[in-house]
Formats: sequence, structure tokens, C-alpha cells
Amino acid sequence: MSAHTADTTFPPDSFYDTGEHHPQNGTMLGFWLYLMSDCLIFAVLFAMYGVVGANYAAGPGPKDLFDLGLVAVNTAMLLLSSITYGFAMLEMARGRQNAVLGWLAITGLFGLAFVGLEIYEFAHLIHEGAGPQRSAFLSAFFALVGTHGLHVSFGIVWLVVLMIQVRKMGLTEPNRRRLACLSLFWHFLDVIWIGVFTFVYLMGVLR
Repeated sequence: MSAHTADTTFPPDSFYDTGEHHPQNGTMLGFWLYLMSDCLIFAVLFAMYGVVGANYAAGPGPKDLFDLGLVAVNTAMLLLSSITYGFAMLEMARGRQNAVLGWLAITGLFGLAFVGLEIYEFAHLIHEGAGPQRSAFLSAFFALVGTHGLHVSFGIVWLVVLMIQVRKMGLTEPNRRRLACLSLFWHFLDVIWIGVFTFVYLMGVLR
């Protein structure tokens, strides 16, 4: 009975992932999935506000609390930040690193102004005795607007990190992809805020 040995020789790199099977648009696809999950979170918060937004518990309502002038300024800050981020993306397409960093810095300043005004509004409401524990309406308000504000705050941190990476490594392909993802995130927050401004502030005061 003759025995023979099968050839079990493998190429040296056969056990290593070369990355060739990874789809080129995998990062963007994953980020779109993340945005969809964020849409669900905000959809739940909007639905909660729609259900309990008129339960004032004999306390103050939107007409008593909201300053549409301040909210309009805050809205302008966020919308302007979206425009300046668009300018940054245009400069990225032209390969102008310093211009990208400049527009990103302006975007971050507008974002900081937005968050600062929101913190001022929250502090003023709490000082007036209209904290989240006062009524179901205020609980839903603080949850919805506060969640959006946290998203903007995280976006600013992400923006600063990307600015450092672009400064150190330039407009490499990974950095371009990251900037594109942050662009989607930033514009998404703009769309959500337009819904907040219309559904919570404007309709609340006009109701």
C-alpha cells in the first residue's frame, strides 16, 4: 500500500487579508446606515413630543417660554455653518488644504455659537423654573432639543480631530472620505434642526 503526500504548500500571504475584497464604498455605506439609525432616534423623539407636547401640567407653554428671535439667530448660525462646510468641500475638490482648514474653522465657530446659544436658552428656562421635570411638555422638549445639541457638540469634536489630521497628513484619500462623512452628518443635523424649529418652536408659539 503506497502512501503519497498531498501538496499542502500555500502562498506566504494566503492567510493575510490583502483588502482586495473590501468594497470601495464600504465606509460611505456604513455611514449611511448609521444616519438611518439616527433618523429612527429623532423620529421617536419627535413622536414623543407630538404625543405629550401639549401636556403643560398647569405650567408655562411655548408661548410663555420661547423667544423666536433668539431661536432664529441660533438657526442662522447652524445654517451658515452648513454653507461654510460646503465651501470647505469645494476647496477640498480643488486640493487647497489651507482653504479647507480655514472654512472648517469658520464652520466650527458657527457650531460653537449654536451650542452656546442653546446652553443659554436651557439655563434661562431652568432659572425660570421651567426645567425638564416641570411637565411632560418640557421633558420632551429638553430630550429632543438636547439630543440634537449633543449631536452638534460631537460634530464639533469630530471637526477638530479632522482638522488636525488634515494639517498633519494633508488631503489624503482617507481624509477626504472622512470629510465627506462629516459633511453628511453636518447637513443631516441641519435638516433635523429645521424640523425642530418648525415643529417645536414655530408651531408651538403659533398654536
